[in-house]
Amino acid sequence: MSKTLSFKTYSAKPADVDRKWYVIDAEGQVLGRMASEIAKVLRGKHKPQFTPHIDTGDFIVVTNADKIALSGKKEDQKSYFSHSHYPGGVKVDSMKDLLKKKPERIVENAVWGMLPHNNLGRQLFRKLKVYAGANHPHASQSPVEMKVN
Repeated sequence: MSKTLSFKTYSAKPADVDRKWYVIDAEGQVLGRMASEIAKVLRGKHKPQFTPHIDTGDFIVVTNADKIALSGKKEDQKSYFSHSHYPGGVKVDSMKDLLKKKPERIVENAVWGMLPHNNLGRQLFRKLKVYAGANHPHASQSPVEMKVN
């Protein structure tokens, strides 16, 4: 007489997820390494109740985006391409110009490239807050300092 065991896979419900706030100081951090850690936390992969189709991640506040470190010759050679879908609507921004004008965009683009490109990814991306300076308006959420290698 053999008894069969049945195991149930845990699937997190959106109401069961408790979200934390983390703050990352980007000063001196390498862009790609920091962005992959941010994407992991936004997605919720650092939690045991990770469910691929549910937003189980936490909020991330990135400060000092203007003091980010880039490896190699990216500052001179990398460019960001966009098109308005109209004839002649090509826009190409170099990383050097973007670092001066909108340094937040560099971190946002790097993290966006590491998230899923669907409705869930857009929902996850809204939990990322990036600021060029050291100040941010999220002190009332009492974010915890997060170290990135």
